[in-house]
Amino acid sequence: MSINRVVISGNLTRDPELRATAAGMSVMGLGVAVNDRRKNPQTGNWEDYPNYIDCTMFGPRADSISRFLAKGTKVAIEGKLRWHQWEKDGQKRSKIDVIVDDIEFMNASTENVSESYDDAYADADIPF
Repeated sequence: MSINRVVISGNLTRDPELRATAAGMSVMGLGVAVNDRRKNPQTGNWEDYPNYIDCTMFGPRADSISRFLAKGTKVAIEGKLRWHQWEKDGQKRSKIDVIVDDIEFMNASTENVSESYDDAYADADIPF
């Protein structure tokens, strides 16, 4: 048995990028900065070291949620890791990103937005 689950929280590094596949499915791309905290051996002070993680969300929910997100928004994301590779300029490249299953707004200022989102889509036929 294999388990492929990841939970991260951090701030968006850019505004979400919404596009559509040839079949018309919405695809939202996000960048999330997640800090590691380590003690600097030279100064003895604790310092934050950012990790930049690319995330992708598919379907109608991606289209709906993209309106509520902007650079700097604090979010919690649950999903799974996906690895893919490609070739560019004769060099093989690869990366791991998070395929988003669930996203939650963490900013205090978006608390009301989150509630209004839930109210607006309570009767909608959108799979969550």
